[in-house]
Amino acid sequence: MVSRRRFWIAVGASALLFLVTLAVMPLIGSSDAELSRAWAGVSPDKEILFQVRLPRVLLAALAGGALALAGVVFQSLLRDALATPYTLGVQSGAALGAVIAICFGWSTIGGFPAVWISGFIGAALTITVVVGISSERRRMSSFTLLLTGVTINSICMAAILFLHYTAGFTQSFAIVRWLMGGIDSMDYGTLAMLGVGIGAGLVFAMLKSNELNLLAVGEDWAATRGVQLSSLMLTCYLLGSFLTASITSLTGPIGFIGLIVPHALRMVVGADHRLLVPTSFCVGGTFLMLCDTLARTALAPSEIPVGVMTAMIGGPFFIWLLRSNRRRLWV
Repeated sequence: MVSRRRFWIAVGASALLFLVTLAVMPLIGSSDAELSRAWAGVSPDKEILFQVRLPRVLLAALAGGALALAGVVFQSLLRDALATPYTLGVQSGAALGAVIAICFGWSTIGGFPAVWISGFIGAALTITVVVGISSERRRMSSFTLLLTGVTINSICMAAILFLHYTAGFTQSFAIVRWLMGGIDSMDYGTLAMLGVGIGAGLVFAMLKSNELNLLAVGEDWAATRGVQLSSLMLTCYLLGSFLTASITSLTGPIGFIGLIVPHALRMVVGADHRLLVPTSFCVGGTFLMLCDTLARTALAPSEIPVGVMTAMIGGPFFIWLLRSNRRRLWV
């Protein structure tokens, strides 16, 4: 049982870290831009800060927070600390949809970039298939959900490889670049809609945190304490899938955040989801903001795809976590 004092210290510290990073990262870049000149409307400082860097940092904050939150939800759902949004096929479904749009040369759908819309549709279809196969007589088991997700993931990746093989040179390059994952500037209207959706998902996950704590012990334990298992598993899967699809359709697949952030925080704040949910969102957003800033400045004026950066940093860090805590993990 987490104390009120510990809750506010942990959440306050992670939120402060998130806000400080959000305020500082737009000021860092390969070209000089002063905040005072930008506020005064002086070019090019205004355009650099408010039209290029700030929207990009905001997207990184939302994407990192959403992917970490999705990781918490999926790990709770499967009761597996190594579960990720990638495991259940949603990220691969979104990637397949985006690759189809690139291969067919679609530019826009309904006034929005076709890659975004097609990626989200691909994720939605994957969600429908996984839920349809995993559900039987209005019941859903985590084991069946995992097996179905892994299978759909393999099918989607095979389809992506086939499309990549048959694509032309320009399309092949665009596919590879998109699959690496990247953060780009976008209009504030799109960011606002994304923020509302992710914020609603965060609130919903916090409201379900007590039920997730019971589910983490076991399905039978949760059921005997009044948890509607089928309803909880379905809503949590849809929540994690919505978060993953919303981000992947905009940025491409970005790995490791949904894995390492919740896993590392469990060692710091414990497994109580009342702490784990909000702190994972804040730390995930902070981590991706830092990675994206490093990606756009390390080899300036060239940029490193942020998906490559998260893998380069997250992979060795996660291996270190596993080695340093292997006894604790095996208990």
